[in-house]
Amino acid sequence: MSVFKDLWWFFKSEKKAYAFGVILLAFVALLELVPPMIVGKTVDFIADGQVTTTLLVQLMLILLISALVVYGLRYLWRIMIFGASVRLARLLRNNLYKHFTKMSPNFYQRKRVGDLMAHSTNDIQAIQQTAGAGVLTLVDSVMTGGFVIIAMATTISWKLTLICLIPLPFMAISTNYYGTLLHKTFHKAQAAFSSLNDKVQESVNGIKVIKTFGQEKEDIEEFEKQSNDVVKKNITVAKIDSLFDPTIGLIVGISFFLAVSFGSYFVVNEEMTIGQLVAFTTYLGLLVWPMLAFGWLFNIVERGRASYDRVTALLKEEVDIEDIKDAKATIPTGDIEYNLKDFYYPTKKEVVLENIHFQLRQGETLGIVGKTGSGKTTLLKLLIREFDGYDGEITIGNQSIKYFQLDYLRQAIGYVPQDHFLFSSTVSDNISFAVPTASYNDIINAAKLANIHEDIVQFTEGYETIVGERGVSLSGGQKQRISIARALLMNPEILILDDSLSAVDAKTEETILSALKRERLGKTTIITSHRLSAIQHANIILVLDEGKIVQIGTHDELMKEEGWYKDMYHRQQLESLVEHGG
Repeated sequence: MSVFKDLWWFFKSEKKAYAFGVILLAFVALLELVPPMIVGKTVDFIADGQVTTTLLVQLMLILLISALVVYGLRYLWRIMIFGASVRLARLLRNNLYKHFTKMSPNFYQRKRVGDLMAHSTNDIQAIQQTAGAGVLTLVDSVMTGGFVIIAMATTISWKLTLICLIPLPFMAISTNYYGTLLHKTFHKAQAAFSSLNDKVQESVNGIKVIKTFGQEKEDIEEFEKQSNDVVKKNITVAKIDSLFDPTIGLIVGISFFLAVSFGSYFVVNEEMTIGQLVAFTTYLGLLVWPMLAFGWLFNIVERGRASYDRVTALLKEEVDIEDIKDAKATIPTGDIEYNLKDFYYPTKKEVVLENIHFQLRQGETLGIVGKTGSGKTTLLKLLIREFDGYDGEITIGNQSIKYFQLDYLRQAIGYVPQDHFLFSSTVSDNISFAVPTASYNDIINAAKLANIHEDIVQFTEGYETIVGERGVSLSGGQKQRISIARALLMNPEILILDDSLSAVDAKTEETILSALKRERLGKTTIITSHRLSAIQHANIILVLDEGKIVQIGTHDELMKEEGWYKDMYHRQQLESLVEHGG
């Protein structure tokens, strides 16, 4: 029952709804005592020959009124208690979503998307059940059971009541044991479902790769294996769950046996009337629900406790990147300067960047080149504060980037990553994602700068064309240019193109770069690329190798010295010549 203690913070915030719901449940439990009492009295009236038409009509009228009142009260308490549980689910789901948006890339490297989705769906639903059906079952079973036992003991026979309650401690011991087992097995079942959810997410996203390599059969087999594991673990849960009803049914059966046996003895010895025995067994029938509900309660509570543990563990994950105290609420501008001694990824021991020192003046263009894995993208991610754990300082306008609020820092930066993510929406919505209030003309101008306008107008619905999930209906070059248009629409102080021209041809690349040079006067641009033609116009070019700057200068300066840049430039020029038939 510890989950109710864990949820006490919510019960306090919804105290009016729960208090009103519990009061209504109490009235329902009291009114349910009326029918057995009426039945018992009717039997005694018949036995004594006192039944009249008027009396029967009065008794039936009492039953009818009682039933109508119970109907209304049950409707109201459902709104109170179940309505509150739905609000809890909404609150937890919103908290999870906000938490997800605050987490750094390191969090998403450790967590699987399918697992996070399972937390937001199955686990939240189990917690909602606990705050709704769980509270109902606890309160209703205790109140109904308590009122029935009190009515049996005070209005009929306390002796017979005690005799019939003898088997109940055995039920409490067994259901508590089943509940402990249920908690352990349900936790494993939820974890298995998370793994299956992640498998489906991964396979759907990678279906093109699976088909290209002809791995459909193997992928199906792996899915079936995980699906069978989910079934196996849920069957284990069901086996334990199925023990509750038979155990409770046995206890109830023993109680009925004791009631009829000893009740008959009391009737023979004139300690009870036959009507009282009928009323007593009817009351005992009302105890069946609280007993069954108690078993059901353990099921709901243990599922809710396992899910609440999983959700709270996720919410306790610390946010790596946060605003420092008194961080500035201004958009940074000015020169960019890196002075880094070293940087390590949080989960790795190998140095990623080392001795990075350079200055980029406002309005200049920086080109960053190097082999794959040399640290180009990492250098950019430090600027947008995806990671903070470095020894050194990065400044904009002679002010450390850590002294700006994250929202304002990122408003200053238009970032086009290597992985061009598009939303399953229209082309115009994707371009205006960072500036929802942008006019249609602004969207078109940004598309023209990114050299994608002509492609868009050829689409079936033009700018209102749905691009599909992750831009599935577009080519790689089109996705890249739409991503560039999205960043350009922000008109940011700093534009970062992280190998964002790799999928376009040389002519398109030249057109885009010329437009950037023309339209972004006075604003800073940073470009990483494997193709040196994309950065040879830059004011400063960095050549990275294994996280270190091995060369720095302009294109002309680097061509005058022996090294990686000169060798790669000549090689790419030769490749271009060969491609054009030279």
